[in-house]
Amino acid sequence: MTVIRRRTRLAAPLALAALALSACGTFGGDDSEDADSNGSGSGESTGAAAFEPVTIEHAFGDTEIDAKPQRVVALGWGAGDAAIALGTTPLALEKQTYGANDNGLMPWIQDAVEAAGDELPTTLTTGDAPAFTEIDALDPDLILANYSGITEADYEKLSQIADTVAYPETPWSTPWRDVITTVGQALGESDAADELLARIDGEVTAAAEAHPEFEGTSIAAVAIDPSAFYVYTEADPRVEFLSDLGFEIAPSVAELDSSDGGFYYTLSTENVDQLTSDVLLSYAGDEEAVETIAGDPTYQTMQQFQDGTVASVIGEANVSSVSPPTALSLTYSLDTFVEALASAVPAS
Repeated sequence: MTVIRRRTRLAAPLALAALALSACGTFGGDDSEDADSNGSGSGESTGAAAFEPVTIEHAFGDTEIDAKPQRVVALGWGAGDAAIALGTTPLALEKQTYGANDNGLMPWIQDAVEAAGDELPTTLTTGDAPAFTEIDALDPDLILANYSGITEADYEKLSQIADTVAYPETPWSTPWRDVITTVGQALGESDAADELLARIDGEVTAAAEAHPEFEGTSIAAVAIDPSAFYVYTEADPRVEFLSDLGFEIAPSVAELDSSDGGFYYTLSTENVDQLTSDVLLSYAGDEEAVETIAGDPTYQTMQQFQDGTVASVIGEANVSSVSPPTALSLTYSLDTFVEALASAVPAS
């Protein structure tokens, strides 16, 4: 059930709620604390003198950033990736579990940081609230929470530590492209953010052009566990990514939609055969899950399984890479997705 959930503080496979964290007191940013010494990466593309003050509006008000941030902490999902891609490696990120390596980092993050020659970010303890004391000890000058679940009370505490940028409207729902552009604003790298998006879009476009058979092929994206069948709607960034590759979202996805505007809905296993499409994209944590699904008589009623037009994207990291995409993750798994989809598109 993991892959139908928005990111949580634990990014755990089965739950949105996590460990409770006791409320912390007042934060004073004591410089004598043992702060991480890795700085915020190179961040050399825009010098401090060239930084123009910026005001960023978000769900909890406005945040004014007067000087180029040098010591950044990123919470939630995607903002840290954007910062790294724009030349600023955060001091710390929240620890991940689903699809992460032994360091608690997603593999594309570790790859990018090592390629930049920077120290790996510290991983923060995760829970129902941010790790305030750990963040305070790092003495950051900017906290990025563009795609996160922080509350207004969390925001007020974080703002006592450093300038904090929250999500624009609702938790865990900021479009991934907007995460990149807003992080670019906060770091004084708006032009670089535009260039980054253009490069990502260019790679996706090139993949689509290399596979003209994707154009106009109908598709439905699902996550299946032993007792439930989840269908992603057009409101989900995974589905947007498939559209970018040239696929058309199968009409049955909207016809069966019971989500009331949500990014996924649950389809009764008795009705899965009604989800018709040329291709069915199934996200799976491992090969065992793929085999279990393929051998289940319930899913053999679906035409896609009968025709062999099921594309399985396997592996927690690959699943996470589009859940939702980030500045680093989309291109990390692009070839894997394209290969799986190409093998499932029916012959012309």
